[in-house]
Formats: sequence, C-alpha cells, structure tokens
Amino acid sequence: SPPKTIYGIPNSGWASPKWNWGSAFGTGHDCAMICRNQYNTPAKREKLVYTLIKADPKDSESLDFEEVKLVLALAWQKARRYGLESYGQILDEMAKAERYEIGDEEECSRLFVQDMQKRFMWLNAEVDDKIAMSTLWYETSDYDVGRRRCSGLVLKAMGFIEDGC
Repeated sequence: SPPKTIYGIPNSGWASPKWNWGSAFGTGHDCAMICRNQYNTPAKREKLVYTLIKADPKDSESLDFEEVKLVLALAWQKARRYGLESYGQILDEMAKAERYEIGDEEECSRLFVQDMQKRFMWLNAEVDDKIAMSTLWYETSDYDVGRRRCSGLVLKAMGFIEDGC
C-alpha cells in the first residue's frame, strides 16, 4: 500500500523519515500547524468530536483517519505538558511508527483502539461515554467505525472541545 500522508503533504505520516514528530523541522510540524488552524474554535472541534462519535461512513470518507490520529497526538502532547500522562505511552508508540503503522490496517487500528480503551477510565468521562467505550465492539464489528467512535470519546473526555490542541 502507498505511504500514508496527511493533508496531501508529501513525506508526511507517522512512518515517514521526514515526519520528525516533536521537532520544529519536518512534515509533522507542518501538518500540526495546519491541524491546529483547522480546529481553532470550539465549534469546529465540537463538530469533529461528534462526527467521530457518530461514525457515519459518509462522513468517514471526507475525514481521513490519519488526520484524526494527528489530532489525538496533538491533544495528548498538550495534556502531557500539563502533567496528564495517561495517553503519553500511546503517543510514544505512534512516534516510533511501528505498533500502529506496520502491518494490516485493521489489525493496527484494533491495537490502537485497544490501547486507547485501556486508558479511558483514567479520564473524567461522562457515565454514558464510559458505557459507550466499554460496549464499543458490541455496537459494531467495523474497525473504522470503532476507531472513529473511540477517538471521538477520548477527545471529548480530554476536554478537546474546550481546550483544543
């Protein structure tokens, strides 16, 4: 399969040697700037979160999951700066570009969701959202629907709508 890119920028994506996550130089920095600008208001962030939670396949076509992973990474990086380490280990794994990038897309996505689910109870999520996260795979067997719902629930519980990335 072709290398994954974000926002159509050549050599972007977690597995690219030019990505350089955490550096001011590289395609990761370029994509982060676009992403922060794209979700620069609470209304835009709320639309993203609820689009993810709804996980309608029609919306999924217009919202690349690589962008969703970038939003999560930026939210986790920001949380880490404030001492919230619950998702820091996943961010470190993303930066290594192995666990969630090498292999079958569905298998990588299921690992990503599994790792996010394990940490969800550490967040101050609403009860309905905790139930939704716990029953994620009872509601769907479609890995894309599952990873989108999971991502939306994590972003919502982390305060992404209010605080951004």
